[in-house]
Amino acid sequence: MRGTFFSFLFGPPAGVNAPLTDAGLLVLRLFAGLALAFGHGLGKLPPSPGFVEGVGAMGFPMPGLFAWAAAFAEFAGGLLLAAGLLTRPGSLLILFTMATAAFIRHAPDPFSGKEKALLFLFVALLFLLAGAGRYSLDALLARRRLKPESTGGMVHG
Repeated sequence: MRGTFFSFLFGPPAGVNAPLTDAGLLVLRLFAGLALAFGHGLGKLPPSPGFVEGVGAMGFPMPGLFAWAAAFAEFAGGLLLAAGLLTRPGSLLILFTMATAAFIRHAPDPFSGKEKALLFLFVALLFLLAGAGRYSLDALLARRRLKPESTGGMVHG
C-alpha cells in the first residue's frame, strides 16, 4: 500500500510507463485536440476574407493558401491529436501554426493575448516528444503491426 501511495504522489520510477500516465495523456489529448479542432479550426473553414487578409498582413506569400493551411492544421491536427492518430505529425502541424499565432500574429500583444496559442503550442510539443500514449490509435496500430504472424493472418485485440 505504501509503495502504491508513494508512486501515486511522485510517479513511477524512471523508465516505467504507468497506466495513470497514459490516462492523463488521453484526457489531455482529447480535450486539447477537440478544443482546438472545434473551438478554433472549424470556424476558420473555409477561411474568411478577413482571415486571408490577416495572413497576408503577416507577410505570408499566397495568403489564401496559408490561411487554408492554418485552418487545416487547427481542425485536422486537432482531430488527429484527439484520436491519437498520426499524433506526432499532427502535433508538428499544430506547433508551427501556434508558433506563428503566438510569435507573429500576437507578437505585439501582452502575454494574455498570446497565452492561448502558447498553451496549444506546448501541448503540441509535449505530444511531439512523448507520443500519444498507450490509449491511442497510434499505439493500437503499432501493437497490430508488431504482432507475430503466427496467428494465421488473424489479428487479436
